[in-house]
Parts: sequence; C-alpha cells; structure tokens
Amino acid sequence: MPLTRTFACLLMAAAAPAFAQSADPQPPKPAGEQVITPQVDRRELKLPRFASNDISVGLLAGRYATANFGSSTVTGLRLGYHITEDVFVEGAYGRAKVTDEAFRQIFPNGGIFPTPKQNLTYYNVVAGYNLLPGEVFFGRSNAKISQGYVVAGVGSTDFAGQKRQTVVAGFGLRVVFTSWFAAQVDVRDHIYSLDLLGKRQSNHNLEATAGLTFTF
Repeated sequence: MPLTRTFACLLMAAAAPAFAQSADPQPPKPAGEQVITPQVDRRELKLPRFASNDISVGLLAGRYATANFGSSTVTGLRLGYHITEDVFVEGAYGRAKVTDEAFRQIFPNGGIFPTPKQNLTYYNVVAGYNLLPGEVFFGRSNAKISQGYVVAGVGSTDFAGQKRQTVVAGFGLRVVFTSWFAAQVDVRDHIYSLDLLGKRQSNHNLEATAGLTFTF
C-alpha cells in the first residue's frame, strides 16, 4: 500500500504543470478582427430603365371660328415636350376651309374670296402650365388622372393670301387614361389682324378642339 500511494503522488505531481498550463485563459483577440471571412461572389446589377414619357404626339379636330366668316371644321397635329411635371411646351399645326357664302348671298357680283372656299392654315408654339391637377371619375370606382392647364404663345396664320403673326392663348383639360395615352379638350384664341373688308383690324378667332395624345 505505501508503494501504491507513493506512485499515485508522483503521477499527480507530474500532471500538475500540464493541467495548470491548459487551464490558462487564451489571450483576447484584438478588437475589430474579423473571425470569419465570407466568400461571396459579387454580381453586377442592371438598374431598370423606366420610360420618361416626356414627348407627346397628338391629333386634334374641332371648330375654328374665323371673324366675319363663321366657323368651319379644323384638323391638325400637336407635338409636345414636358419639361417638368407641370410645365410643358407644345407646337401645333392646323388647317381649315373658310367660306364666304354669306357674302355671296348679299353681293350679286360675288363674294370676298376669288373662290367660295379658302384654306386657312396656322402653326404656333405655346408654353403651358398645369394649374389644376385632379381626377375624373368614370363610375364609382374608376378614376383617371386629370390636368387642367393654361397655354400662351405665338405663331403664324396664312389665310386668303395674307400671312400674319398670331398670338395664341387658351386653356384645356387633359385626362390621362394610361402611361402612354391621354385625351384632351382645348379652347384657344388666335389673335391676328386682317384687311379683307377694306379695313385692317385685329380679330379674335376662337378654336374649340378635342384630341388624342400619345406619349413616349
């Protein structure tokens, strides 16, 4: 028994330094050191390209009231560019046939024009501003964006052999059905001077039109 006890004491004495060394705490890692380095493959992202819908092309049709000669059908084209959400510029070209039939019924020797009908054409460039953004309801649950706007600009009118500088001003309402399609109605005053009746005077020629607009 004494020999066995002595052998056990020797074993404990030999194992004590190794146990003490294993019990020592590990030194702390420096702050901010990344323990795990992720292996992530980077991939390039393609950003989506949304259509700006700044350019618009439209058709118009309606009535054009020529001073002293009544009203006639007018048709034309429009090309616009939306600078901001509220500000836009627009160019328009229109064509109408004006008759002097009323004068031919009064004067036995003929009317004012060489022929019963004369072509009236115009082009102009206007700047517009959306004053009244809102909605138009079709039924109880179907609403479309609407824009009430005013326009003003300058252009030229060619009528009965006379080409005159023209001032244009008016207002309109646009209803946006989709991101690329809208309908609009316009009332515009074309102001220019003529001397067809022996005296040159400034005339206000009202135009009321409806049209379809396509944006892209």
